[in-house]
This record gives sequence, structure tokens and C-alpha cells, in this order.
Amino acid sequence: MSLKKAYLIAIVILLIDQVSKIYVKTHFGLDEGVNVFSWFQIRFIENDGMAWGAKLPGSYGKLILTLFRIIAVGGIGWWLADSVKKHASPYLVVSIALILAGAFGNIIDSVFYGVIFDHSLPGKVATFDSAHHYGTWFHGKVVDMFYFPIVKDSEGNTLFFNAIFNVADAAISVGVGILILFNKKAFPKS
Repeated sequence: MSLKKAYLIAIVILLIDQVSKIYVKTHFGLDEGVNVFSWFQIRFIENDGMAWGAKLPGSYGKLILTLFRIIAVGGIGWWLADSVKKHASPYLVVSIALILAGAFGNIIDSVFYGVIFDHSLPGKVATFDSAHHYGTWFHGKVVDMFYFPIVKDSEGNTLFFNAIFNVADAAISVGVGILILFNKKAFPKS
């Protein structure tokens, strides 16, 4: 697979990610959503930290996380180019392209959203408003929206799959999943 095709995969995923995030952020108030099916909702939340809402402590935690993500994306980008140059398996190249797109998608939120949007609040959708932005450079919140409350208890509490995620998170998960499930094809013995 060529580097051009690998980058095309990453760019398409990145565009889908950003369009979906911007749409949800500018059309839903915080914690608002719609039921698509009984087991699937589009529900807008913002994630200030890492996966599952984990955070690095302290006032510089978010900055450190964002800078780490940027360095990691540089490394992933190098890995993608090197893998294509070495004619690696398409399983490996597609996986890396998905992981790169996902990581870069969440970086965009972290770096820019704090300075281009105003606050998202319950009952109030965010607008593009650099004069009344909600954060600073490198301190934006990641937009999440896909919610699959598949199994609930009798009181309506979600028992299985209460994570809310976005296209970027899904791309990373699929990329890692391909590497795990098709490990022998992704990393064939020479």
C-alpha cells in the first residue's frame, strides 16, 4: 500500500471525526442527546482528560497530556511512513493509519476547541466564538457522542457499555483491534 493511500484513509477518518464533533457541539447542549435505537444514543459530553475521563493531576496535567499526544502522533506518523517504505503488510499500514487519524482527531479538540468555541452547557449549544472562548490553547475538551447502553438494570442504570466515545476513539480501537486479531498478518515473519 502506498503512503498516499494510507494518508487518504487517515484524512477521511479525521474529516468524519471533526465534522461529527463540530455538528454535535453546535447542535446539542451538554449532556443532551437523541435515541437512535433503544441500545444506541447520540449523547454529547466533553472529556477533559484521557480515555474514560481519566486525568493527569495538577494545573499542567492537560498541557502535559496534549504535548504527549502531539509527540506520540509524530512517532505514529514516522511509523506509518517507515512501514510503507518497508512494504509492510496492508493490515499493519491500515491499522497505523487508523490509529494516527484517531490520535490526531483528539489532538485537534485539545489544542483548538478551547479557543474557537464558547462554553457548552446543558440547554445551550456552543458557537464558534473566539472572543468568549471557554479555554486556552492546548486546554480544549474532547467531544464524545456515541453511547451504547446495551444492558440496563431494572432502575435504568447502564450495566454494560457505559463509555461514551467519538469517531477518533473508534478508529484507534479498530486499529489496535486489527493488530491484535490479525497479528500474524500484520507482522509476518520474514
